[in-house]
Amino acid sequence: MTTLVTAAAVRAKDVPIAPTRDQSDDSTWRTLYRVGGLAALAVVALVPIQMVVFVVWPPPTTVLGWFGRFQDNSLIGLLDMDLLMLADYILFALLFLTLFVTLRRVSASLAAIALTLELVAIATYFASTTAFEMLSASGQYAAASGDTERTIALAAGQVLLLTWQGTAFSVSYLLAGLAQLLVAIAMLRRGPFGTITAYAGILAGVLTLVPPTVGAVGLVFSLVSLLPMWAFLILAGRRLLLLSSDGRSATRARD
Repeated sequence: MTTLVTAAAVRAKDVPIAPTRDQSDDSTWRTLYRVGGLAALAVVALVPIQMVVFVVWPPPTTVLGWFGRFQDNSLIGLLDMDLLMLADYILFALLFLTLFVTLRRVSASLAAIALTLELVAIATYFASTTAFEMLSASGQYAAASGDTERTIALAAGQVLLLTWQGTAFSVSYLLAGLAQLLVAIAMLRRGPFGTITAYAGILAGVLTLVPPTVGAVGLVFSLVSLLPMWAFLILAGRRLLLLSSDGRSATRARD
């Protein structure tokens, strides 16, 4: 009898234990968790660069000013016209996809709506950016041989400038704020993210609901929103990197 019990125990040790659903999901999505975490931290690193560019080389207010900026330094001109924002939005797409996967069992509806709004915001922003078109118009103005050609280039530049800060940009900014707000609310419903991360995201989302194009108030709101946004990105990015290394311990260790 003792021999049979011992043999059964040995065989039981050799039988692999099937992973739970949560453990299996953690293992499946670890690469995405890492990508999303790094994307969040990359945005944190890019924002100060954008701020330095805007302080050292303030964006011109006229079409001729923009043409002069591009002719003096094409890279600075592109950066002034939010070139890094294109990179930011690509990184945000990766982050929100990761957040959807992370929060889908906690609040699938809110996470799905937030991801959809963010993707629409990104597509809308890409439709509004005119940095490279302005660079081309600047080159046409510089190469113009007569007043007529210069007038045409100036008119084209004016249209591009209005498009850049027009309806598409404001709609994109608003949708991104809504996406931020919804994903932060979803974080309050348990999951691996703590309340500090969630409330930082909610504050950033509320402040982002006022586009900078509405005037001085919008500009102040956009600047103030950077503080809770940084906090949200750092905390969320850190949590996702922890999930990528050990999903179970990161889930338990909430902030």
